[in-house]
Amino acid sequence: MSTESLRVLAVDDEPPALDELAFLLGRDDRVGEVRTCGSATEALRLLQGETYDVVLLDIAMPGLSGLDLAQVLRQFRQPPAVVFVTAHAHHAVEAFDLRAVDYLLKPVHEERLREAIGRVRDEATSGDPDEQVPVELGGVTRFVRRSDVRYASAQGDYVRLHTPTGNPLVRMPLSALEQRWADAGFVRVHRSILVSLAHVEEVRLSGARPTVVVGGVELPVSRRHVPDVRGLLRLARDGES
Repeated sequence: MSTESLRVLAVDDEPPALDELAFLLGRDDRVGEVRTCGSATEALRLLQGETYDVVLLDIAMPGLSGLDLAQVLRQFRQPPAVVFVTAHAHHAVEAFDLRAVDYLLKPVHEERLREAIGRVRDEATSGDPDEQVPVELGGVTRFVRRSDVRYASAQGDYVRLHTPTGNPLVRMPLSALEQRWADAGFVRVHRSILVSLAHVEEVRLSGARPTVVVGGVELPVSRRHVPDVRGLLRLARDGES
């Protein structure tokens, strides 16, 4: 992905929404070319012959849906970043599974769109965007930044995300979250606990009861995970020196 001006493809079957999106994108100086398509099928044909840095996708479209197109794009050798733009919040978990960079709800506000473009640029420069995890709170889909998650704990078929502002539940196994966030500094310390190394405040790995302190909370470290935790903490310290 280029770190210069971004080439953007916007896809929506509703012309007024597409025109507004193109207008807002044109006001962002980080965006170079903006191309629009009225269907996912048309977009796929275009993407097979041209390269774009990011595709902004509506979800509910006749024929091939935005989710279908995003699934196809994952098979590309150099897939573009995907940002969903939709009126439907209930597809957020599917978007997360498809590794979308962001998920915008209509009507799109300019500042929120600028934030999404910023995430795309962060991915281009670091390869590690700060993901947003969709969670259900009171029947409304909200988003939690990965960087705000201090640790995650398994609760049946759900994972509870522990953050400074709340502890929402997300429906996925802890093992799936562990695999996805391994490169972002998250490590399993117990069969039911995944912690962010960036938020670890104290470590006590010797003695009869190994623990780590994260966000003021003392968490157990199982014996089988002690070597992994010690090794990752050493790597983190070496990386900072």
